[in-house]
This record gives sequence, structure tokens and C-alpha cells, in this order.
Amino acid sequence: MHPDLLSVQDVSVSFSTEGGTAHVLDAVSLTLRLGEIMGLVGESGCGKTTLARTILGALPPNARVRGAAISFDGRDLLTIDPREAASEIRGRAITFVPQDPFSAFNPLFTVGDQIFELMRWKSPDRRPFEAGYNRARRRSDRDRALTLLRRVQLPDPERLLKKYPHELSGGQRQRLMIAMALLPEPRLVIADEPTTALDVTIQAQILMLLRQLAVERGVSVLLTTHDLGTAWEICDRVTVMYAGQTLETAPIDAFFQAPALPYTRLLLDSLPSGEAPLRGIPGEVPSLVSAPSGCRFHPRCPSASEVCRVSRPPLSEPGPGHWVRCHHGLVG
Repeated sequence: MHPDLLSVQDVSVSFSTEGGTAHVLDAVSLTLRLGEIMGLVGESGCGKTTLARTILGALPPNARVRGAAISFDGRDLLTIDPREAASEIRGRAITFVPQDPFSAFNPLFTVGDQIFELMRWKSPDRRPFEAGYNRARRRSDRDRALTLLRRVQLPDPERLLKKYPHELSGGQRQRLMIAMALLPEPRLVIADEPTTALDVTIQAQILMLLRQLAVERGVSVLLTTHDLGTAWEICDRVTVMYAGQTLETAPIDAFFQAPALPYTRLLLDSLPSGEAPLRGIPGEVPSLVSAPSGCRFHPRCPSASEVCRVSRPPLSEPGPGHWVRCHHGLVG
């Protein structure tokens, strides 16, 4: 069993809005092991991206974070010195693959300019707080970049460095984003729905590439997605979120074959299956400004009882490595 690289313990995040305070994360906890790919799944608006950005330390100024700890490789990201976090953690030990690869690039600069600006500050060869960018390190970074661009199957990388982002296809831009996330030689890559903007055939290629590179380099990946097929393709474990709460974590086989949570079972039932009619989940995702008490899924849950409305469920373990927060999660 690999040790935990990341441990999120009872972290809550709220935002001040014109309509009131939105409690976007509610005492969220999860662990990510070294070399593991964890899928973070749930409906749109469940808090997946907010959790990813909380770990990365990239929340807007109106966010308020409370919690026990976010422990990464032995350091608490909630209490670490901001200068150390910017220099050694964010964009270096932890990197990010965004949902939209086009908006992540500056259209006024070439791909090469943007890669080398990244490597000037985040190169694995850079010493802590080093300000300069000498010729020897730039040459080493260029060789590293060309090698990785070839590895992500981008043709003629020397020529690609001279192109502008708009001259690349969506699939090429996403491959480039994966390469740039791996260039600093991180320990954790957070990928926020990285195939949403791509067509189906390109999606499969990008997912397999991401898994291959993660396995080769021993990198942990936290993958946020609303697509359960994506989770099945590349994840080792899955954590289910609903309305800002983490409700179930399971190994990939147990998640699909023996889900313990009513919400998880409804998610799986909503997947298209042959000629069977499509099935949705009754009700709507609640407002996070006035979120339900207790288990936030109880207004839509067919198994809900009074205790679900009053108290948050305790954590139970229906199987090895399988955790669930549900008062009725072990029933049928």
C-alpha cells in the first residue's frame, strides 16, 4: 500500500456573494496516495473545481477557507508560508491542467515563449528563490521540453515552439497543457475536466496519454469529472461529491459493482444502457446559500429519513478501502 501524498481533513470553503454566503465545501475530507489516480465525480456545481483550487491555493479573494489541514507531502498547505507555497508548491510540486486549454494560453505569445516563462520560475533545475535564468539552465529546459512534447505525441516540436496557440487544434493544445503540467516534474497533477472541450475520439487519446505518463513518472493525479466513463477508464479510486460534501470513496471496481450510497446508485442508473430509456435523478441540486441541513442529498434521496435531515452521517466502511457517509448506505 502506497503512503498518502495528500490528505484533506474537514475543509470548508465559503464565498461572499450578493445573495448571501455560499457554503461551497462542507467539511470535505479525502486522501490521495502516491502514484494514484483519484477521480472526483459529481453533478455540475457540486464543488469539484473549488476543492481542486483550494488544494492548489488558487481561490479568489472573497473565499474563506476553514479546516483542520490540507497535508501535502508532510506540509500543511493551509499554514505554509505564502512565499514558500508560491516558489516550491504551486505550479511546481502541484500543477494544474485546466478545463479549457485555449483560455489558459496568452494569444499574443508563442508556445515556446510561454513554456520558457513557465520554466524560468518552475523548472526542476531552478534553485529556491533563484531570480536569474542562465543560458545553461535554459538549454537544459529546452531539451526537457522538446523530449516531453515528443512524448505527448506532438509532431515537430521544434516548429511547434514557434507557433501561436490559435495555430494548434484543441487536442494539440490539451496535449501541450499536459506536457507543461509535467515539465516541472510535479508530485501531484490536478486535472480539472481536461477533456470537456474535445470530441469523443480525442478524449480517449488524451485520457490514455494522461494515465500512461502518470504511471511512467510516478505522479499522483486528482481528476475532476462529471463523466463516469472517464473515471472508469483511468482512475484507481473514485470520490463522490454532492452539494459540497464528500459522500463516498471506493476502489474503481467496488464503485461500479457495489456502490453503498443511494446517490451513487442513482448516478450509475442514469448512465445510458442499450435501448433502456434514460433515467435522471429527481429533484434539483440545492442552493449552496441555503443548503439543506444534515446530509445535503436528503431532499432527493429515496431512502431519506428524519435522521438524514437532522444530522450529518458518520463515516462507515462497507468494504476494504471503501468509505461512505450515509445513514442508510449499507441497505440494499
